[in-house]
Amino acid sequence: MRIANLSAGAAVLLTLAGPIAGHAATLSRAAFGQTPSGEAVEAFTLTNGHGVSATVITYGATLQSLVAPGRDGTKADIVLGFSDAGAYARNASYFGATVGRVANRIGKGRFTLDDKSYQLALNNNGVAALHGGVKGFDKVVWKVLDAKSDAAGASVTLGYVSPDGDQGYPGTLTATATYALDEKNQLTVTYGATTDKPTIVNMSNHALFNLAGEGSADGAMGNVLTLLADGYTPVDAELIPTGEIKPVAGTPFDFRKPTAVGDRIRDARDPQMVIGRGYDHNYVLNGKSGALRLAARLSDPKSGRTLDVLSDQPGIQFYAGNFIDGTMVGKSGKIYRQGDGIALEPQHFPDAPNKPAFASIRLNPGERYSNRMVFKLSIAK
Repeated sequence: MRIANLSAGAAVLLTLAGPIAGHAATLSRAAFGQTPSGEAVEAFTLTNGHGVSATVITYGATLQSLVAPGRDGTKADIVLGFSDAGAYARNASYFGATVGRVANRIGKGRFTLDDKSYQLALNNNGVAALHGGVKGFDKVVWKVLDAKSDAAGASVTLGYVSPDGDQGYPGTLTATATYALDEKNQLTVTYGATTDKPTIVNMSNHALFNLAGEGSADGAMGNVLTLLADGYTPVDAELIPTGEIKPVAGTPFDFRKPTAVGDRIRDARDPQMVIGRGYDHNYVLNGKSGALRLAARLSDPKSGRTLDVLSDQPGIQFYAGNFIDGTMVGKSGKIYRQGDGIALEPQHFPDAPNKPAFASIRLNPGERYSNRMVFKLSIAK
């Protein structure tokens, strides 16, 4: 069907139940409301034969839902989000959104490219540019380029053209976002971009996960996390990396062994925990950048739901929902509070244009930017 236009821990994992005989992945398309300006928003739901489904909306190329069964077969939606386009537009949450042109923070909103200085909007407490600006990729309606399903899986590809000067960035950037769900219970998200003049790009996905189910009474702090990273990048008082890379060993940032997210989140002995109000830091992933490898594992001990995050990027931002303040009502009618979701955002390091020691996020004409991440679902015994 086509619509036009481990080394992460000792847990024993089970594959989800086999696909229904003769069942092929399905794709459905439905209206999802409209923006305040009247633009129509659509939702695409990808479903495989194991009972896993992902819903992607054209507003912000956003992962609106990811449903997975637990150990007893009970299904739960494991990403935070809202039930219609209007709610996404009203709430500056970034829940599930594609963030760009540049995810994360750029200090003072300034960078220099080929001896020319650029000033971006300071949309993060007046001290930094955050997630692409006042109207980043998360706040626009993307065009449907392709949608299809067959025996191997289902996918949807969305596109957006960001004009030269958009949010202060140089160059016309043509971006794509592809979500593909296969019969191995892998949701692969692939971002791509090209430009007509030198610019900077660092796209990512800002899904907030709770493997116990979004809106669950106990929140996400009981989720158990493993991060395959020996180092992280400390931040200053404005949450901008200092340029250092510090070892996680002996600190609350060490998740090399499976650890409940909430175990050390209130440990004020480490100044970095105080600055971030908990975890809001970039980790330096082990292994070779550019190669897809296991970056993180998140699991819910009660249900057994387990999520592996594979990435080809040098870093991953770990954010424990510290700034969710109880003012937003999610899609299941529950109030979202601090610690209700966990973001694991594969990307280049924050403020890379201003830190010569960090890998460059420059993109030139004739080159293609790419960021590939895989969210793989399984069940622990």
